[in-house]
Amino acid sequence: MKIFWFIPTHGDSRYLGTSKGARQVDHAYMKQIAVAVDNLGYEGVLIPTGRSCEDPWITAASLIDATQHLKFLVALRPGVTTPALAARMAATFDRLSNGRVLLNLVTGGDEAELRGDGLYEDHSTRYQTANEYVKIWREILTRSHTGEAFTFHGERLQVDDAKLLYPPVQKPYPPLWFGGSSDVAVDLAAEQVDTYLTWGEPPEAVKQKIEHVRAKAETKGRKLTYGIRLHVIVRETNEQAWAAANELIQYLDDATIAAAQKKFAQMDSVGQQRMAALHGGNRDKLEVSPNLWAGIGLVRGGAGTALVGDPETVAARIQEYADLGIDTFIFSGYPHLEESIRFAELVFPLLPIETRAKLAQPNLTGPFGEIIANNYVPDEKKQNSSVKEPT
Repeated sequence: MKIFWFIPTHGDSRYLGTSKGARQVDHAYMKQIAVAVDNLGYEGVLIPTGRSCEDPWITAASLIDATQHLKFLVALRPGVTTPALAARMAATFDRLSNGRVLLNLVTGGDEAELRGDGLYEDHSTRYQTANEYVKIWREILTRSHTGEAFTFHGERLQVDDAKLLYPPVQKPYPPLWFGGSSDVAVDLAAEQVDTYLTWGEPPEAVKQKIEHVRAKAETKGRKLTYGIRLHVIVRETNEQAWAAANELIQYLDDATIAAAQKKFAQMDSVGQQRMAALHGGNRDKLEVSPNLWAGIGLVRGGAGTALVGDPETVAARIQEYADLGIDTFIFSGYPHLEESIRFAELVFPLLPIETRAKLAQPNLTGPFGEIIANNYVPDEKKQNSSVKEPT
């Protein structure tokens, strides 16, 4: 099991839908989060992309030297960049970070925003472009290890004698991740990506999606790994956790929710449509599955659900997803610095032994709490793992 966190380059706050409790997300703050999660033992961080975000590549590059083990999941954007340029960027980042870059294929789901980027393609055409783009990108990186060039003439993209002189550390190329819910997206995932991501839908819906993708991949003779994107609201008791969830949206008014939902409805992203359908813009029925809360999706695009509860309850819900075959969890919480620490403190001890051993960084000063009476350390409370590694 791999645990990732999230760097909120689009803004951070204690509350949604208001400037109250807002936090300045500058480089110092992003560095604080990166250093914290690196030291806590998270596998990596997802850095978002789009008009509302700082550039993910520059953000990630600025954090290489501040971290030691952290991996950076950054966006690969067909249509916004060329595949040859993206291959060089990926290889250089991989070399400079010593193998710590992961690529998140993002086709985009907002045609209005994409037109602002100079991309005039509908949903179907974007995926035709993405399919050829990824094929070129993968081949350029793969052939860089043997010094070969690659020529490709497709319906949307063409390259002649494309060549990369500096191969990536990871072979044959840095792992490619992708999440898409439409039929064309699933076809692309089955044929070309390494890890398939889903947003945090109820377990039954996630099960159906994974089974569908897995069956498609098997027809191509391929086997994928699977990940999920969720927020977390964990407190020492269930009551405290649900109170924190309600506090997060306490300043949201109906007009703000309606405006956000109107914008989401204009997008052609099937995943976004599925997220919006969980709550329908109605704050009265936000627990869409046991301990799965859709309140964040009232105004946040993309991942809009959170696991809410005490550590044992959240660990049990994580286990439900792990039992479906998910081995990578990308979490986040508001505000992101404090919640990264809180989640590690409360939930990491309940993770699988194999994962927990990896997450516990060697540290001569602990963790054992504050010295008692200047004389001795507190007794270690032995905790049993409540989450199993997927088989």
